[in-house]
Amino acid sequence: MTETPNADSPTTDSAVPAATAAPNAPNAPAVSVVGPGEGETVLLGTTRMRILEDGGTTGHRLGIAESVIAPHTPGPPQHRHAGHDEGFYIVSGSVRFTVGDEEHDAVAGTLVVVPPGAPHTFANVRDEPAVMLSTFTPDPYVRYFRELRDLHAGSGAVTPEAQLRLMRRYATEPAGTPAPGPS
Repeated sequence: MTETPNADSPTTDSAVPAATAAPNAPNAPAVSVVGPGEGETVLLGTTRMRILEDGGTTGHRLGIAESVIAPHTPGPPQHRHAGHDEGFYIVSGSVRFTVGDEEHDAVAGTLVVVPPGAPHTFANVRDEPAVMLSTFTPDPYVRYFRELRDLHAGSGAVTPEAQLRLMRRYATEPAGTPAPGPS
């Protein structure tokens, strides 16, 4: 099981490269370089997520993940976050975003930014995979995906109640419920 860092300490997962300072710059800020195939892989059903920045280099201001979404993947139920903004940049393929009652087909090169409180979901309704780069500001939602992976890896099926409890730990609610307060 992957150790889940708290908001005050960087990750200890060996799959995530450590930040390094420039060799000739004393007291220089650390720089993180994550190459192709590096980072921590999180499998969520038919979606493969690669955590590129878990907040350990950014003072927990920013998390970044790349997701490869298989064809005909329905995505999560529509939900809203109280504690963070999310950004989605479509690298390849097409992702359908539903924001309230509006649908937006985002093709490669499209950026979608979701502020706290906005109900949203996304899906790959096409016949080809889609690749999406996601940002989380601040970063704690990266830990949600690690915990969701662990929840699905446990014994038995994940109940809706267990998934709702996990969402609420990260100030996230289904879109049909009142917006949660700031965490």
